[in-house]
Order: sequence, then structure tokens, then C-alpha cells
Amino acid sequence: MLYAILCYNDEAAVFSWTKEEDDAVMGRLNVVHEKWEKAGKLKPSLRLLPTSAATTLRKKDNEVLDGPYAETKEQLLGFYIIEVDDLEEGLSFARELTAANPGGAYELRPIMLYNPGSPVEQR
Repeated sequence: MLYAILCYNDEAAVFSWTKEEDDAVMGRLNVVHEKWEKAGKLKPSLRLLPTSAATTLRKKDNEVLDGPYAETKEQLLGFYIIEVDDLEEGLSFARELTAANPGGAYELRPIMLYNPGSPVEQR
């Protein structure tokens, strides 16, 4: 089963980290990444640029807005795609991420591929 793990955190806090602080967090995350990659469970993962770089097209009035659609305390800063046997295994991955990365929340959401040309295949 494929899951998207959406990574939320306080953008102001994350983007205020020094290079050393960011490198330390990424180093801890890479330990988790390598483990799950070797197991064949980790699929594409992305770190998003700040919401100040976002543009939103609002459907109801075709208005183009600077920034993200939702105004929340924590922002979507990235996401993982994982292939696991069930939700419990997905939660195991998310728990390892929380141990490596301070603050925030991880939302697990089952996904279904709808793009037949996608390089990620479900088993």
C-alpha cells in the first residue's frame, strides 16, 4: 500500500535554523531514509521551498494569490511516498522521522496512483 507522509512544521522556525542546525537534522533524517530505502519502502520524497515561493490559483474566482492556500500555524514543508504493508508500518516510519526532526506533525494519507505513466508502481 502506498502512503504519502505529509510533513508539517513551523516554517519560520525551520528556515531560521543555521546551516549547522539544518545539516544536523538532515543527517538524522538521512539515517532513517537510508534504512527505509534499503528495505525498498522509501519512494520519492521532496523538501518544499518556503511558502513565500508558493503561488495559489483559487478555483472559485480564478484568482492567483501569492503564497499557500491555507493560512495555518504550521506549513506543509515536504512529503514522502512510502510503500508499506499497512498503516502500522507507515506509522513506524513516521515515528522514526519524529525522533529525528524537532517539532511539527506527520500526516499519513493512503494514495492511489492515477497517472499511468508514473515511474512508481504499486505492488
